[in-house]
Amino acid sequence: MSEPRERRGGRGGALHPLAELTRVRLLEFRREPEALFWVFVFPVLLAVALGIAFREKPPAPYQVGVTDSAVAQRLAGAEDLDVEPVGLGEGLDALARGRFDVVIEGAGGSEAFPGDGPSVRYHYDPMRPESRAGQLAADRALQRAFGRSDPVPTGLDPVSAAGSRYIDFLIPGIIGMNLMGSSLWGIGFSIVVARTRKLLKRFAATPMHRSHYLLSYVLSRLLFLVLEVAAVAGLGWWIFDVRIEGPLVGVLVVTVAAALAFAGLGLFLAARPETIEAVSGWMNLVMLPQWLLSGSFFSYERFPEAVWPFIQALPLTATNDALRAVYRGEPLVAGIGLQVAILAAWGVVSLALAVRRFRWQ
Repeated sequence: MSEPRERRGGRGGALHPLAELTRVRLLEFRREPEALFWVFVFPVLLAVALGIAFREKPPAPYQVGVTDSAVAQRLAGAEDLDVEPVGLGEGLDALARGRFDVVIEGAGGSEAFPGDGPSVRYHYDPMRPESRAGQLAADRALQRAFGRSDPVPTGLDPVSAAGSRYIDFLIPGIIGMNLMGSSLWGIGFSIVVARTRKLLKRFAATPMHRSHYLLSYVLSRLLFLVLEVAAVAGLGWWIFDVRIEGPLVGVLVVTVAAALAFAGLGLFLAARPETIEAVSGWMNLVMLPQWLLSGSFFSYERFPEAVWPFIQALPLTATNDALRAVYRGEPLVAGIGLQVAILAAWGVVSLALAVRRFRWQ
């Protein structure tokens, strides 16, 4: 009588231990509705909300308060000004609260405004770009209304370049932020929970190679890449017409490099902590500065130029910059080569440190 076929898990047609461990990671993730929401639903809702809030629309006219009726009448026809008669005290209060961009104090001739003709004084906030721009627009319209002619003929040629909208800037940033968050939280929490339940100690006592256990987390993150990226990128294309001008292989290269880098960071942060509170603190310490500095919602070039090299070396910055280069259609080697190298360095170093520091007990 022949020997019975070995059960699944033995050598007779069984999956490789690494493949089986990766399958377990996928099943664990699928059985957590909260994780599915934060990885797939929340980034989509965030992109929709911000895309609607900063949707493409004609620029609003500058809000101008005018204290002199004659000046207000001269400005009434300006197409980029919304003029409202107002008292000086009320107007300055409204300017301080942001209701007005500029307040024009006018008089036909007085001690405060010497001369026979009308004189004006502009009250504006030089720290607000729209206030300064409103002052310039109001002055240009007022000077022309009183007869000034431009000595040099000019023409306007508005240009709308690909990727110039805020939503074009936002979608790659949300993809990068989601890759970082799902990798760090998904890996860190799972490992620490297993450690608190003494599961790591049991795994270590089996014939399983310990490297297979750690690599299964990395591979499971790679398998979720397609769905994570497609959810946000597809929504950006479908609702906001955010198109990827470069080759899709560029997106694949960047997202794989980013997933490996963040997976390595997740393993490194989860290598030692024994409680959820501890690993949460470490992950917040790593993620919060990158949320603020790495240009997910606004350009990091708003920070002093002296700190740009430090910011550009962060993995989320490299991910965002590389994704935006692909979206704009820049050449792959010149556009994403440096960023992919930075991500690869983060992944290799953090994974090596995680293996050395990992606590199984």
